[in-house]
Amino acid sequence: MKTALIAGYTGLVGGELLDLLLKSDKYEKVIALGRRDIDLEHPKLVQQQVDFDNLQLTEGVNDVFCCLGTTIKQAGSKENFRRVDFQYPVNLAVEAKAKGASVYLLVSANGASKSSAFFYNQVKGEVEEAIEKIGFDKLEIVRPSLLLGNRKESRLAEDIGKTIMQIFGFLFVGPLKNVKGIRASSVAAAMLSFANDGSGGSRVHKSGVLQRFN
Repeated sequence: MKTALIAGYTGLVGGELLDLLLKSDKYEKVIALGRRDIDLEHPKLVQQQVDFDNLQLTEGVNDVFCCLGTTIKQAGSKENFRRVDFQYPVNLAVEAKAKGASVYLLVSANGASKSSAFFYNQVKGEVEEAIEKIGFDKLEIVRPSLLLGNRKESRLAEDIGKTIMQIFGFLFVGPLKNVKGIRASSVAAAMLSFANDGSGGSRVHKSGVLQRFN
């Protein structure tokens, strides 16, 4: 039996994934890293309050699920956004590798590329590359498009996008399937499956592939 570690469990994908990890028979312990504890108790759950700028893990782990992420608006500046979406996932990867982790799963974004003209996608591409260089036995990168689900905070652009997807989602087929909105629960289910499918090496999964998971 394995120990899973999840960071970003208060977010849309992270919340769905935490629930799946606690229900999974693949893990005997689930360590949830965050700046604050949440009101949740479970025999397998260990909540650990951490400072991601100076991250220190207290015990060994096997599989790491990184769902950390924000927006430039929420972060307040490009510098703060980069710290959360680049430095924190890298800090987590380095520390987890030192504690024995061999599997790392990262929530990135559709269009991630360090050569992108868009700052958001640049950072996502850079963090993918940086974590790949750390040398996990297994690295799974998921690139979801617009996430569908109930957020605690309102994001006007996302709300508009969700409405469009609900009306015209049936049109997003073929090459367009990678930009079709995707349920956060599907992304979470895909990550759990990828972590335990027996494969190795580094893989990138576009949003169209993630749509198959429920």
